[in-house]
Amino acid sequence: MKDYHINIFYSEEDGGYIADIPDLRHCSAFGATAQEALEEVEIAKAAWLEAAKAENKPVPLPTYRPVIY
Repeated sequence: MKDYHINIFYSEEDGGYIADIPDLRHCSAFGATAQEALEEVEIAKAAWLEAAKAENKPVPLPTYRPVIY
């Protein structure tokens, strides 16, 4: 099963971890740890998808994959 790619990175400016889902515009979350950011972005993803469906807006398929060298 394909799922949405999640980026997690540390932000010096924010003093914690940011997790985002590139395929879902503006879907991101913050956490004090990488695990907390991941848990929070999973909640944000569910809310994003629910809101899009409730408003009959298109839900993009999971497509983003970073190039890894």
